Amino acid sequence: MAVSRPLYLGPRLRRLRRELGLTQQAMADDLGISASYVALLERNQRPMTADLLLRLARGYKLDVADLAAEDSEAWAKRLGDVLRDPIFAGIDLPALEIGDLATSFPGVSEALLRLHGAYVREQRALAEQRISGEGPGESDPVAEARRFVAERRNHFPTLDERAEALFTEIAEVGGSAEWLRQRGTRVRFLPPDVLMGSLRRYDRHNEQLLLADILSPESRTFHLALHIAYTAMRGEIAALVRGESFASPTAANLVRRALAGYAAAAMVMPYARFARAVEERAYDLEALGRLFGASFEQVAHRLTTLQRPGMERVPFFFIRVDAAGNVSKRLDGAGFPFAAHGGGCPLWRVHSVFRTPGEIVTQWLILPDGQRFFSIARTVTAGGGAYGQPAHTRAVALACAAEHAPKLAYAKGVDLQGVEATPIGVTCRICDRVQCTARAVPPIGREILPDDYRRAAEPFTFADE
Repeated sequence: MAVSRPLYLGPRLRRLRRELGLTQQAMADDLGISASYVALLERNQRPMTADLLLRLARGYKLDVADLAAEDSEAWAKRLGDVLRDPIFAGIDLPALEIGDLATSFPGVSEALLRLHGAYVREQRALAEQRISGEGPGESDPVAEARRFVAERRNHFPTLDERAEALFTEIAEVGGSAEWLRQRGTRVRFLPPDVLMGSLRRYDRHNEQLLLADILSPESRTFHLALHIAYTAMRGEIAALVRGESFASPTAANLVRRALAGYAAAAMVMPYARFARAVEERAYDLEALGRLFGASFEQVAHRLTTLQRPGMERVPFFFIRVDAAGNVSKRLDGAGFPFAAHGGGCPLWRVHSVFRTPGEIVTQWLILPDGQRFFSIARTVTAGGGAYGQPAHTRAVALACAAEHAPKLAYAKGVDLQGVEATPIGVTCRICDRVQCTARAVPPIGREILPDDYRRAAEPFTFADE
């Protein structure tokens, strides 16, 4: 008679708890056990009982078969694959020991897998640097997610269509919170300390959407729409990524996040209504924000998505940077050349608007190849909302081809022929402008003259071609 083996689900249980945003105490309360027992289960120091497995499935509306699937074997296989890396050559690593590690020490196993993953990513990045002389390349999950969006011109018709239908449904019942209530989900606003640092958390056990009560009105609206996107639009999002092969789970998660954010914005600013308002208000971002209850950044982001055939609007390039110049978001719909790696041009005022917070700064730009663009930049602030709550300020900018600028409230009546534009480059490494006092490094392929006898105002002087 076969004897069933004890079921150890430590890593799986810990991942589930983290995905649900629960502490060990909160999960223990839901399951009717102690927090210390949850800790023992997660460390594989106690097996999962059939009764507890059923409580997990019922409490969090999960499939028992998925929960009970063998976890330690999968971890042992992953560990085995990692430990075959040449870096571990010469170390005797029997399969039995690897299996024991996966079963008995899931925390150590997870730490080893994370460490090796970071090592592999770093090695790939270094290899790309040696080849290109620049920064990380194709293996960068952020770059991979940006490429996914850029290849589709940041326009996803199926999401827009579904979002417009949901907007109508939500408006008919009086708002997102009521729409969710009618579908069994209660919306609650709680202090940040109760949410343990979260801004939004879905309590699947009690069918509650919990939001931080310090969120601004625009952020509340967006987070409600984001939850609806992750639930009511799950099928549309899944269809867009089906068949895609991402280099890492991080890249896949970033793409899903981008699509959910797109869907949420499409619910707050439905395509047809927003496109009409854009023309009526001449792309005035602040006016559009007031009309749709959206923030300056949300409106700027939405403007990059207006590519529906027959209802196209001005194509924009969007960028968000911090005071150190780090790019945290970039979307291109205007053919604006931007360096994939390295710093941008310091003469572009997106980098200087931190000196005038909240003020819209416009600028005409001309690139070395003669292309002209019009830029709108302003600071935006996220976080805060209460004393002691951290807030951070970033700069966002929109740029469009100069010929489109007269359609914008910020450039109406301007003579395109007579306007003076700031000469900028993509990045110093590939910019041949000689007379630039803001240059950080010399361009690739240009020889630097010695300055024994003469020093110009520019950081470098170059030998003639």
